[in-house]
Amino acid sequence: MRVGITGHRGLGAEVEEKVRGLLEAAVKRYGSAELVGVSCIADGPDAWFAEYVLACGGRLEVVIPAEEYREGLPQEYWPTYDRLLSRAAEVHRTGMSASDSAAHMAGSEVLVGLVDELLAVWDGKPARGYGGTADVVAYAGRAGVPVQVLWPEGASR
Repeated sequence: MRVGITGHRGLGAEVEEKVRGLLEAAVKRYGSAELVGVSCIADGPDAWFAEYVLACGGRLEVVIPAEEYREGLPQEYWPTYDRLLSRAAEVHRTGMSASDSAAHMAGSEVLVGLVDELLAVWDGKPARGYGGTADVVAYAGRAGVPVQVLWPEGASR
């Protein structure tokens, strides 16, 4: 089973704790032997998912939306990004240079094309900018990839 992740970054501590629990439970349901997790490994749900996939013995594949992607992530997160990237069994690239919304959407499109199912840490609201979680969920729907939304009841961003 090949499972991808998309989701909101910058969640508050209380929502983060609940989302982590939802992600961990979702990963455990797949079973380690068959699980290939596909992630862009941004800070937040992307990274938490990747960590749970690796912890349960699954295989991690990483999609890098742009050559400058890492530099666009919070600097304090870089060691985690580097560690997860070093654990990737396979790395997929879009070939784009600038880490902008177009590259992020292109990376998400590559990710959706690689998976059987998409987990979405999504509050159900429209994207705040092109390439946001809502856009990725909509793209997956158009591509025929099932989406499982993980969002704590009553939570807000």
